[in-house]
Amino acid sequence: MQISTPQISVVVPTYNRLGRLQHVISALERQQYPAECYEIIVVSDGSSDGTDDYLKAYRSERNLRWFTQANSGPAAARNLAIAKAEGELIVFVDDDVVADPMLLAAHMRARSEVERDVAVIGPLLSPDGFVMSPWVRWEQEMLMKQYRALQGGVWQASARQFYTGNASVPRARILAAGGFDEKFRRAEDVELAYRLADRGLDFVFAMDAVGMHFAERSFTSWLNAAYTYGGNDVIFARDRNQKWLLSAIENEFHERHVLIRSLVGVCKGRPQLTSLTTSALKLAANAAGMLRVERLEEIAYSGLFNLQYYRGLRDEMAKTQTPSFLG
Repeated sequence: MQISTPQISVVVPTYNRLGRLQHVISALERQQYPAECYEIIVVSDGSSDGTDDYLKAYRSERNLRWFTQANSGPAAARNLAIAKAEGELIVFVDDDVVADPMLLAAHMRARSEVERDVAVIGPLLSPDGFVMSPWVRWEQEMLMKQYRALQGGVWQASARQFYTGNASVPRARILAAGGFDEKFRRAEDVELAYRLADRGLDFVFAMDAVGMHFAERSFTSWLNAAYTYGGNDVIFARDRNQKWLLSAIENEFHERHVLIRSLVGVCKGRPQLTSLTTSALKLAANAAGMLRVERLEEIAYSGLFNLQYYRGLRDEMAKTQTPSFLG
C-alpha cells in the first residue's frame, strides 16, 4: 500500500546522557503519528557512559537506527544523521527534550497550514516538578518571553529563534544549504538557519509542537555559553554575510535596562573588575533565591549573562579591529 503521509526522520544527537536519552526515545516511540511514516535516528557523539551498549542491545518498537562517531560536536552528529536519513522532513530533537505525543503531528500541521516549505520551531517548555538550577530556570523564562512575543505577534519567527532542540526543516533544504558548519559547537543551529533564510526559507512558530526540556547545565558552562554566543554573533556578521546582525544587536543593547548597559560599560576592558562583578552578582542571585525575591534574582542572572555575552562580542570584534558600539 502506498503511504501518502510524508516521511519524517527524527534526528537525536547525544553525548553522555543515557539516563535522559532513554526517556527521549520512549517518548518518540509513543508519537500519535503513523509508525510506518517516521524513523528515529540517534547519533552517539563519542559517548562514554554506556550509550553505545544500550543502543546496540535496544529493541525498538519503531523504526530506530543508531550510529556512533568520535566526539566531534552536535553539528557533526546531526550531519551524519541527515546523510543517513530517509525521510523528506528532518525533525530535530535534543537528547534532553521529551516530546509530547503530538509533537510530530504538530510539526506536520504547521507546515500544511502555510502550504509551502518552512522551518517549524517548537517550544522547549519546563517540565512540571523538575528542579532546575536557578540560572537554567532564568534561561527558560527568557525562552518563555520569546514564545509569548511570538504568539502575541510582537515578533515574527525568524532564524534567530531556530533552536534544534525542537525544530523541523525539509531535508532537501538542509542539503542545499550545505548542512551544519561543524566548526561551531554552539549556535551552530542559528548559523544554519541564517543560511536557510538567505536561500528564501521562512520560519514559523508552532506552540503546540511541545518538547519538555529537562535542561541541566553547570554555572560555569552557562557563563561560557553566553560568552561564546557573543563571539559567534560577531563571526556570523563579519564572516557569514549577516551584515545586519551587529546593527540589530546594537539597537537591542540600547534597549537593555540602564543597569545592564552601565554594568557592561564599567567592566569593559577590566578583566579583574569583570571577575569581581561576576562573583558579586552570583552572590546577589544566591541571596535573592534564598529569600525568594524573584525579580532581584532575575536581574542578577540577566546581569551575569549579558556581562559575558557582551564581553564575548567585544573580544571577537577586537581580533580584527571591527568597530564596536561598546567602545
